[in-house]
Formats: sequence, C-alpha cells, structure tokens
Amino acid sequence: ELEDTSPTLRSIYVEKGPEAFAKAVRDHDGLMVMDTTWRDAHQSLLATRMRTYDILKIAPATNIALRNAYSLENWGGATFDVCMRFLRECPWERLEKMREKVPDIPFQMLLRGANAVGYTSYPDNLVQEFCNTAVKSGMDVFRVFDSLNYLENMRLGIDAVGEAGGIIEGTVCFTSNLSSPRYNIEYYLNFVQELVNCGIHVLAIKDMAGLLTPDDAKTLISNIRREFPTLPIHLHTHDTAGTGIATYLAAYEAGADVVDCAIDSLSGTTSQPSLGALMHSVPDNLSLQVDQVHELNSYWEECRKLYAPFESGQKSGSADVYVHEMPGGQYTNLLFQSGQLGLASQWRDVKKAYADANILLGDIVKVTPSSKVCGDLAQFMVANGLSKDDVVEQADTLSFPNSVVEYFQGHLGIPPHGFLEPLRTKVVKDKPTFNGRPGAELPPYDFAKKEAALKEKWAHGSRVIRHVDVLSDALYPAVFDEFLSRCNEFGKISILDTPTFLQGMTVGEELIVTLETGKNLIVKLLSVGAPDENGIISVNFELNGQPRVARVKDMNAESTIKERSIALVDVVGSVGAPMPGVVVDTKVKKGDRVKAGDPLVLLSAMKMETVVSAPCSGTVINVEVTSGDSVKAGDLVVDIDEDL
Repeated sequence: ELEDTSPTLRSIYVEKGPEAFAKAVRDHDGLMVMDTTWRDAHQSLLATRMRTYDILKIAPATNIALRNAYSLENWGGATFDVCMRFLRECPWERLEKMREKVPDIPFQMLLRGANAVGYTSYPDNLVQEFCNTAVKSGMDVFRVFDSLNYLENMRLGIDAVGEAGGIIEGTVCFTSNLSSPRYNIEYYLNFVQELVNCGIHVLAIKDMAGLLTPDDAKTLISNIRREFPTLPIHLHTHDTAGTGIATYLAAYEAGADVVDCAIDSLSGTTSQPSLGALMHSVPDNLSLQVDQVHELNSYWEECRKLYAPFESGQKSGSADVYVHEMPGGQYTNLLFQSGQLGLASQWRDVKKAYADANILLGDIVKVTPSSKVCGDLAQFMVANGLSKDDVVEQADTLSFPNSVVEYFQGHLGIPPHGFLEPLRTKVVKDKPTFNGRPGAELPPYDFAKKEAALKEKWAHGSRVIRHVDVLSDALYPAVFDEFLSRCNEFGKISILDTPTFLQGMTVGEELIVTLETGKNLIVKLLSVGAPDENGIISVNFELNGQPRVARVKDMNAESTIKERSIALVDVVGSVGAPMPGVVVDTKVKKGDRVKAGDPLVLLSAMKMETVVSAPCSGTVINVEVTSGDSVKAGDLVVDIDEDL
C-alpha cells in the first residue's frame, strides 16, 4: 500500500493560515470527521479520567490512522481542571506531549468563550494570553462557544483566538427542538449570521445533549447551507438516545462538512456516535483506512477496562434525554457526583429535577458552565426535597449553591430570554448584578506579580514554575495549589502505569518505572504496616534492591466522626446543612449579630460550593462546625436566637 503523501489539513493551516484551512475543508469531496476519543468521549463515559500515559501509547498509530481526519479533539472542556484535580498531571505538558507524538493532525479544543476553560468569567487579557499560549503549545482549532449562546461572551474568545493565529470554529449551541417558539429556525439563522459577522472560519453546531433529530438536522443544516454557501459546517452530537448516526447522515445530505465521532469502543450512549459505523455508512469511509482505524479500536477496547471504576453503569441509550435535556458530557459526571452526595438511589429524581431546574433558570441553553448551574440546582432540590414551586416560594430563605446565585447575578452573562422574576430578585437579594459581559468590568490580570509570587512560594518545590503554571493558577488557584502540593509530596506520579496509579501495588509486587529512556527504577513492595494512633503507616519496599521505609498518612483509616445534632425543622434559627459536604470556612462566631441573608458557613461538595445564609436576624448562640468538618444534609451548623 502506497504511503499517503497528500498535504494534510494541518500542513495547510501551518503553511497558509486559517482561511486556507477553511477553504480546504469546504472544497473536500465527502464527509470529514473529528475524533473525540481523546477528550469528549472519555469525559462523557468515564468522568474525564483518561490519563496521558494511555493516550501517548497509541499516539503514533493515531497519527497515521487519522491522518486525513478534520481534527483530533484532545484538550479543553473539563479535561483542563480534571488533569490537575484528579489525574495529578499538568494540562499544558499533556498538550505538548501529544503534539510531539502527533505532528500531522489538527488538534482541537473546547473554549468556553469568556470562561476560557473555567466556570466563571476572567479578565480579558487572561483569556487572550491563554489562547496565545495554547497555540504556541500546539493547539490549532478552537471551538468557541458560550453556555448561554451569549454573543458578547463569545466575541472575546473569537477575537482572542484570531489574534493568536488559531482557527476560529464559532459555535451555536442547539437546544430543545425547532418547533420550540424560542429556539426555532429563525433564532439559529440569526445567531449564525452574528457569528459570521464576527469573522469565524468554521461554524460548529453543538448538540451537546443529543437532542437534534434527523428531521431537525436536515432542516437546520439545509437552511444554513443555503444562507452561507462557503461556510464550513461542523456538527457535534451525543448518542444518548441512539439516533446519532441517522442524524449525521441526514446532516451530510443537507450539506454538513464535518461530524464528530468516537472510536467504537468509546462511543454510543452519552458519548459520540461510532466512528466505525459512520465509516461503513458513507461512500469513501471518511477518507480513512478501515483496517488502521480498527487497530486503534482494539487498543481502546482493552484500555477502557482499566477505567472500570469510573463507568456510569449505563447499559443502553435513553430517550428521556428529550425530557431532561442533560448534556452527554455532564451525564456521567453528574451521576458520579450524585453518588458522592448520597443521591445515587434518587438519580431518577435528579433527572426530573434537572428539567424543572431548567425552567426555573429560564429555559436556557445547557452546556458547561450553565449546565453545572442546572445540575447544582437539581441536586440541591432533591437533597432538600424541594419542588419547582417550593423553590420559588421559599427562595428568600434558601441557601442556594454559589453557582446558582452567581448565575442570577449575571456572572455567566444574560440568557437569551432573560431571567425568571421574581425568582432572580429573591435569590440575589442585595448582591450586585451584571447587565452585560461580566468580564468587561474586571481589571487586567497581573501575570508578572503572580509569577513572582508563585516562584517565591514554591522556591523549594520539586517543580520549576513556568509561564503556563501562572495561567493554570489564574484559572484554578485552589486546584493548582493542591496539584503542586501533591507534586512536592509524591513526585511525578503521571509516569506510573494506570493500574498502579488507580489501585496501588500489592505486597510482593515488583514494578518497573521508566523515568526517561534508559533510566528505570525497580520498586518492590514488601509490606504495609497497620495505622498507628495518628493514622500513620509504615510502607516497606525495595528501590533498585535497596530497602527503604516510607511513613504516610492512611487516607482509608477510620476516623472518629462526631455525631452531630440535627437542625430543628420548625425552629427558624436552627440552621442545617442544605447538602452533605465539607466545611471550607465559618463566617461567624458565638455572640455575633447577624441579619437575614448574612453568610454563616461555606460548604463544598465535589465541584459545588454553597454558602449557608442566615434565615433570620438574631444572635449566634453556637457554631457547631469548624473548617474541615464533614457534614450530612440536615446537620446543625449554626444556632441563632431569632429576634422577635
């Protein structure tokens, strides 16, 4: 078989620029594909836990097999913070290593407009520097979207990518269906025109929940193609209901240029439709070699087994997505989070509450970070036994998750059809609100000052502070701080194989760790002692044949959990925890005077933070918790003597 020597899309982009890239896509005869295996597929199926270690092993083969693909999605979205938070990896090093192994395929990332890869708004210069650094680190195509289809937020991301020299894939997020009076064909055509006016190179239609039916796909894309004949159209969906391939074929016939698929063994349900299935459904196999793609699938089929602890347990597609409208990328993460919050047995109620929460938020586009707001509110409702009507009626006294309060303040921007009143006023109370793009009012970020502070703080750490670390800290300060603390304590554990990283070693097991080519460590675990009175255990092992002992804290050791009093439902000043979680901070002390709405305690659970507010004015009788305490829903946190 002759080697393919035709120019790749990436070589066209690198040599001739984004406009030439877009023209090549539009001129291509046949359907093209973006492979989501390295990002959205595992985010949707395995709670975003795929490690760089496993990706790099198949990277050279991927560079050959997907040479003619439109792009390889491998960065952005939830992968950025999960890298540091759970995988203990630097997201920038992840990107750089991928680029080194895959030089020929365009890389694609998900950029949340003014939110970059975070969950809030950032200063304009921070978003601009992020995009500039991403391009220098190997990123090519930026799918720029806003979680509310709020154009003012998108302009910042679009301009930042353009100034950095990247390919701007401007995005319209699809929700509901075309028969909706709010989200009809006119709404989408008008939005696409606005994006074209902004100077995008490619249009993305982001169907994040898999709501786009074949008929709606045909109508939507044929109308866009008629209005914008030279604009490349890239369709993204999730296969939650099982209609993905049918939707793609209808879209292709209507004029779509590119669609998103995942390798077969990481496709289907809340992930993308199967790459193999689509290859065999179009005349030219997506310009890919079937046997090479099947080899990739064989690798991922075995690799997926390593991540069994993160499987959602979902066995089939589910058409109830047309009711709750939950994004595929959020489904498994929210299911996992609900389990951690003690709501696993109420998952059906969480899904129903998700639909109700959407109405309370104003029937919005739901994709990160707006989908997080919807999910947080849904879990809050289920944990506290609240109906949609209860939320409206009791909003004055409820301690909503921070994300919900900030949404109503306008931190994410303005939803297409405005905020629901009087709910917004009740939730926000006397807090400030934004009436335009939130980030426009933020002062520029001081990179030099932060870099100096980080270098001083971690002067004796194991990691040399780079410019990319300043960006990571700016976007996720608490997560980055914990990441560096772990690096200093445990070293670069990203070099461990996945079974060892996830499960640890067994006594008697011998492990070869490759530090770099030709430099290996041989580790043999000899014994693990019992925890002492402080929960410290002695781990005896051999390192290259030499006996060593490490003393570490046993995180699984049973700790004495304080039996807490339960808040009295009928006593207004008896303030209970609205959700299970960990106390981050206490804002009051015994004897303090408080007014209704004053913050009492800050709780955190998974990625959700909640400020517990005073339901009444009065004097604090007692504060039952301190920072670091774990609480269950309903546990008494603060007792207030109510003013009469």
